[in-house]
Amino acid sequence: MANIIIGSGPAGRLGSYELGKLGKEVILIEKAHIAGTCLNEGCMVICALSDISKFIDSNKRFNEYGFIKSQVDVSYDKIAAKIVETQEMLRKLNQMENESVGNTVIYGEASINENEVNVNNESYEYDNLLIATGARPHIPEIKGNEYGLTNKDILKLDDIPEKLNIIGGGVIASEIANIFSTLGSEVNVIVRSQFLKEIDEDAKSYILKKILKDVNVIENTDIVECGKNSVVLDNGESLEGVPFFATGRVPNSEIAEGFVELNPDKTIKVNEFMQTSRDNIYAAGDVTGGWQLTPVARMEGICAARNMAGYLNKISYESVPQTISLNTEVSFVENKKIGDVESETIAFPGIGGPNAFWKILTGETGYTKIEFDSENNKIKKINSISPSSTSDIAYLSYLMRMDYPLDDYSNFIEVHPSTDTNYKIIKTLWL
Repeated sequence: MANIIIGSGPAGRLGSYELGKLGKEVILIEKAHIAGTCLNEGCMVICALSDISKFIDSNKRFNEYGFIKSQVDVSYDKIAAKIVETQEMLRKLNQMENESVGNTVIYGEASINENEVNVNNESYEYDNLLIATGARPHIPEIKGNEYGLTNKDILKLDDIPEKLNIIGGGVIASEIANIFSTLGSEVNVIVRSQFLKEIDEDAKSYILKKILKDVNVIENTDIVECGKNSVVLDNGESLEGVPFFATGRVPNSEIAEGFVELNPDKTIKVNEFMQTSRDNIYAAGDVTGGWQLTPVARMEGICAARNMAGYLNKISYESVPQTISLNTEVSFVENKKIGDVESETIAFPGIGGPNAFWKILTGETGYTKIEFDSENNKIKKINSISPSSTSDIAYLSYLMRMDYPLDDYSNFIEVHPSTDTNYKIIKTLWL
């Protein structure tokens, strides 16, 4: 009997690869495309389109400075076609990676029962089972919701929408707004509560003034109806533009319903070993709720795999770094282990780093705000906006998880200019 993994997104793919490396017999079952939402509909698509929007933003800046004269003619259908071409290459590589450790990859829709998994009219018995079926976009129950696009539809667009109404105020909403406003769409973001409430208010203010300055954000407003090219707000106002839902995600947990215990929100309930209510059945990734981030899904998949192989380990969600992929990246992390202690806060504008030089003239090099435990010299919370913030915050979140004081990091030598901001953060606090 084999270890069976259902779903090949970050959790399932890394979990199956880990099991294969540990010498276990593995069957990986995928309904559609290997690598899941991240590669095929989610973060990798956003990253690809963000590369285009950053190029357009830089080109516009250089034209305004007067030393380059060029006009960008964007062909959205060709961009989408090249993204799909790249996805196909990466799918092949991801399958080869799994097969390289002896794993079997099967494509088809699975169902489960007490001792076996059924797929393509074949049955496979399992010793251990990992459910990593991910999540899908949540569609609000409002009139005309069939007209709303989601992240699943981004590569199906024929052209750049002239006007776009994004419903939702989180990370996905801000990233979609950044991409399409840069591509030339007139963008509204309609938020039921507050826009980007995950981040510091000062960082949010910088984003709205410096990065998403062409985006119209409407807070404390709900949508009551969608049309093919319009939305109606709860105050009766109608806005022209294609509706786009960025209103959260729901778990693909139907396969486990009535078989293992679910949480009230229909996510699969797991313990710190990624174990469900059945001892030999595990779950990982977005289907379990919590942090819906690719790195966390990978971590959960690997944790589950090691436990399935008999190597006991636990999952930890301390100081998880996050980022928002905009024309200038926004990254943030909080060290909740420190708790409610007396702390100090410092803030300073961005300095240096990759891709920052030509933003100095317009004062758009970024912004960093840090709250720290001054007595023990440890970082409590950071919001950082800079071209290098993704790598900076990854470094610093590691310090938080390892519970290192900044003194232990005093000899850090940056790779100029890629981690200049990291250097500035450390030296400002340590000195």
